[in-house]
Amino acid sequence: MDTKKIAALDGWHTLDQNNPALLGTQCTSCGTYYFPKQTNFCRNPDCNSVDFKEVPLSNKGTVWSYTSASYQPPEPFVPTTDPFEPFTIAAVQLEKEKMVVLGQTIQGVTPEDLKVGDSVELVLDTLHTDTDDDGNAVEKVTWKWKPVTS
Repeated sequence: MDTKKIAALDGWHTLDQNNPALLGTQCTSCGTYYFPKQTNFCRNPDCNSVDFKEVPLSNKGTVWSYTSASYQPPEPFVPTTDPFEPFTIAAVQLEKEKMVVLGQTIQGVTPEDLKVGDSVELVLDTLHTDTDDDGNAVEKVTWKWKPVTS
């Protein structure tokens, strides 16, 4: 039986392995983008709209900043190795929306491999595997950033 894949954070991204996208919202009045989704009111000070549409966000961008998570984050973080192995986090400015979204990089990418302005793309990766109420394996998937090599 195949392992069922679900988003680790329901509604935050698609599960399309070939063309993954974060799911955000866009104000229908001023066009401001939000991630995670905004549904209460537009935070643009020049707008007072409460109308939003769900939109897929750019899956390409440039590194705005980066760092290493050298310590194990607290729950609900689920470590994938024992002992904990540090991982790299990148703040990425999305290509179209020009907003910055934080996320892990793929395994094996260290801060020494990155520089501000590098091109990256969104990929889906297994966060961890769990079991559902029936005892079936469930793969929880999240987004990560992968450097684009020329």
